[in-house]
Amino acid sequence: MKKQLLKITTFWNTHFRSEESQLLIFLSNFFKKSIAVFLTIIITSNIGIAQGLYSEASSYVADVGTLHRKYTNRNSYEYFDRINLHYEQWLKKLSGIDFTALDKDAQVDYLIFKNKLEKDKFFHNQAFETFKEVAHVAPFSSQLERFYIARRKGTKPNAEKLASEFNATTTEIKKLHESLSKSDPFNSWQKAELASDIIKSLQRSVTEAYGFYYDYDPSFTWWMKTPYEELDQAMTAYATFLKDHYQNTLVKDDGSGIIGKPIGKVALEKELAFEFIPYTPEELIKEAEKQFAWCEQEMLKASEELGYGKDWKAAIEFVKNTYVEPGTWPQDIHFLAEEAIDFLEERDLLTIPDLAKETWRMTMMSPEAQRINPFFLGGEAIQISYPTSTMSHEEKMMSMRGNNPHFSRATVQHELIPGHHLQGYMTQRHRPYRSLFSTPFWIEGWALYWEIALWDKSFPKSAEDKVGMLFWRMHRCARIIFSLNYHLEKMSPQQAIDFLVDKVGHERANAEAEVRRSFEGRYGPLYQIAYMIGGLQLYALKGELVDNGSMSEKDFHDQILQNNSIPIEILRIALMDNAIDKNYKTNWKFLKDLDIPHR
Repeated sequence: MKKQLLKITTFWNTHFRSEESQLLIFLSNFFKKSIAVFLTIIITSNIGIAQGLYSEASSYVADVGTLHRKYTNRNSYEYFDRINLHYEQWLKKLSGIDFTALDKDAQVDYLIFKNKLEKDKFFHNQAFETFKEVAHVAPFSSQLERFYIARRKGTKPNAEKLASEFNATTTEIKKLHESLSKSDPFNSWQKAELASDIIKSLQRSVTEAYGFYYDYDPSFTWWMKTPYEELDQAMTAYATFLKDHYQNTLVKDDGSGIIGKPIGKVALEKELAFEFIPYTPEELIKEAEKQFAWCEQEMLKASEELGYGKDWKAAIEFVKNTYVEPGTWPQDIHFLAEEAIDFLEERDLLTIPDLAKETWRMTMMSPEAQRINPFFLGGEAIQISYPTSTMSHEEKMMSMRGNNPHFSRATVQHELIPGHHLQGYMTQRHRPYRSLFSTPFWIEGWALYWEIALWDKSFPKSAEDKVGMLFWRMHRCARIIFSLNYHLEKMSPQQAIDFLVDKVGHERANAEAEVRRSFEGRYGPLYQIAYMIGGLQLYALKGELVDNGSMSEKDFHDQILQNNSIPIEILRIALMDNAIDKNYKTNWKFLKDLDIPHR
C-alpha cells in the first residue's frame, strides 16, 4: 500500500502541481472532475476491485490530455463529436464498477464523479447546439480542416494544389464577408462573439499547420507563403467583422448597458438538479424573500438603537459615513482579520492551523478591477477595494462608503478565516483530489454560513456592526431574488440595479458593478444564489448533526473542510450513517426543517 501511495503522490505532483501544465488547464475546463473517483478508490479502499484501478486512472488522465492537445479547434464538429464520445465511454466504464463493493468514501466519490460527467456531457451538448446555430459563418471550413488534419499525420501536402485552394478560400471569405455585411445582424452579442470565435479557432489551427511545414518543406514554402498570408488577413478581417455584427434584439439594452442572456426556467432547473438542489427557482426566491424580511426586522431594531427610528436606510447612510481616512484602511483590515480568528479560537469552534494564520496576505485592487468588483475578493490574499488618485471624487466616495469598517466586519472573515483562505488551505491538505469537483454552494456557502453562525454567537459588538452584517445578509438574499428572476426573464438588469439601490441600500455604482459581474462576467447562472442557499444547507445540516448531539460543533466544522468541495447534499451523506444508493437523486428538503429562529 505504501508503494501505491508513493506512486500516486509522484503521479499527482507530476501532472497537477506544475503551473505550466496544459493538462491542468484542460482538466480545469472540461474534464477536471473525472479522475477523482479512481484516485479515491485506490487511496481509501482495500477491496479487490481497487487494485486494478490505478492503471485505469493513469489511462484516463493520459486520454483527456491527449484529446485536448490533439483536437485543438474547439469550435468544430470534429471536436464536439469526439469529446461527446469521450464522456460516453467513461460513463460506460463507471457503470461497470461494482458500487456495493466500494467503501463509503469511494461511494461518495462515485456519486459526484457520475454527476459531474453527466453534467459536463449535458452542457457540452448544449454548447454543441449553440455552435450549430452559427456554424454557417464558416461554410469553407472543410477544406481548411482537411489541411490541418493531414498535418497531424505529417502528410506531405500537394503545395501547388493547396495554394490554389487557399486562394479560392480567400476569395470565398471576402465574398461571404461582403454578403453578411448586407444581411441582418445576429440578434445577440453572444452569437456574434461565438461566430467570431469559430473563425479564430479555425485560423489558429491553420496557422499551426502552416508553421509546421513552412521552411521545412521548400516546395510548400515557395507555393504557400503568399496564399497563406492573404488567407490569414481575410480571416482576421472576417472574424473582427463578425464580433461586431449584432443588434441585441434577443435581449435588448434596458438602459443599463448590461446585456446578458437569460437561460430560462428549464435550464435553471437542470442546473439546480446537477447541484443537488431539490427546489424550483420560484421556491428559492420565496425563501430569499423570507430571509430578507427577517433582515429588515433586525435592521429596524439596529436603526432604532442608533436613533434613526424606523428609517433604517438613514441608519445605513450613517454607517457608510464611518469610512476611515485614506491610507489607513489596510491596517484596519489586519485588525478585523485577527479579531475574527481570536473570536473563533476563544470558543474552540474549528481547527485553525498556525500556518494558515501566518500566511494570509493583502493586495490592493486596481481601479479598473474595482469597477467590476467594488468590494473585497479573497483567498490566501485578500484583495482590498479602496480608491486611488485616478478615480473621480464620486468614485472615491462610493468606494470608501461601501467599504466602511462595519460593513467590512462581515466580509473580511468571509474572505480569510474562517472563510475562503482557510478553505483553500484545508482543501490542499485534505482529499485534495475532490477540489476537482468544486461547487460554489460549498465554497461560497461555507463563507456565508459563518456570517449566519457568527451573528448567532453575538459577533457584532455594536448597532453599527449589526447594520453592516445585516446589509451583507440582505445583499445575499437580494442576489437570489434578482439573479433567478433575471434568468426567469422577470427582471431586467436595470431593475436589478434599482432593486439593489432601493431595497438593499447599495451605492448606485456598486450596484451596477454587482449586476454587471453577475450577467456579463464569467460566473455561472447559479453562482449568485450559491452564497445564501449553500449557507442555509450547511446551517440545516448543523441542525441535524450538531444540535441533536451527534457531533460537536468543532468536529462538524472540521469535517466539512476535510471532505473538500463537494455538493452539500452529498456531504450530508458522507457525514451520516445511512446507506448510499448508486442511483441517488437529490431529495433533501433542507428548507423544510431549517431551524433558524427568524423563520
